[in-house]
Amino acid sequence: MNDNRIVAALGRNAFGTLFPEQKKAVARAASAIADLVEEKYQIAITFSNGPQVGMLHTAMTEFSRLSPEYTVAPMSVCGALSQGYIGYDLQNAIRTELLNRGIFKPVSTIITQVRVDPFDEAFSEPTKVIGRYMSREEADAEVAKGNYVVEEEKGYRRIVAAPKPIDIYEIDAVRALLDANQLVIAGGGGGIPVLEQGTRLKGASAIIEKDLTAARMADMVDASTLLFLTGTEKVAINYGREDQFYVDRLSVSEARRYVEEGQFEAGSMLPKIEASIEFVSARPGRRAIITDLSLAKEGINGKTGTLITAD
Repeated sequence: MNDNRIVAALGRNAFGTLFPEQKKAVARAASAIADLVEEKYQIAITFSNGPQVGMLHTAMTEFSRLSPEYTVAPMSVCGALSQGYIGYDLQNAIRTELLNRGIFKPVSTIITQVRVDPFDEAFSEPTKVIGRYMSREEADAEVAKGNYVVEEEKGYRRIVAAPKPIDIYEIDAVRALLDANQLVIAGGGGGIPVLEQGTRLKGASAIIEKDLTAARMADMVDASTLLFLTGTEKVAINYGREDQFYVDRLSVSEARRYVEEGQFEAGSMLPKIEASIEFVSARPGRRAIITDLSLAKEGINGKTGTLITAD
């Protein structure tokens, strides 16, 4: 295990939906990452792309509607587009921040494909709502193509599966960059979900939970720390109730008990806790930390955040 190797998962608060908004957000994220670089950690970064991939899917679908000679871009392509443009903004912001601190360290983004199981139950029970609002007629057309839709107050929207990550195809490239003491951005949005068909990788109509991919990546690069940089300083128990309280430390067994109690919201804190349990349980000496983006340095040094360790 590499004691100074971190996989950091950036939440939605590290980015913006509008381009000017995102420029400001990634600058804040870059400052937090640069703090970790100054602490002499090797760092691989993954990030959330929920709003961005939805925006791209909506734009590409609308373009094909206005220009029927063009086909709708599949979800896998939209995932790749989001990895590229978010990675572009993030790597440039980090490079600038490091150079302003007198640090030269190459920063690279890898378009990352993640294998999923075609028989994953998630494909029959999709949970991720994405894309533009549709009319009833458009929704019926999507159903006729074999896609899932869900009705909301404003209309109908696509809903896609969230299968679990099994393997990361570009993991050797991630390792090589880390071994060369470079900073690498990979697995953006949980990675592009693909199905292995002989020598061919086929994009799946799905979105992978980025926290689970972060745990898989951290395991595969033999990191010592899985760091979730989100919008809360510590994990809350009894969230939103009068008896709410925050925890400084959780053992794996305590975390599992809270999961069984339904303490954590799906799509928010739950995947972070589940990913932490998976990563920490796989090998002795590992730790997971959940804290606010602006407190990354304090979190990694044990001054704040919620620390999750083995029993």
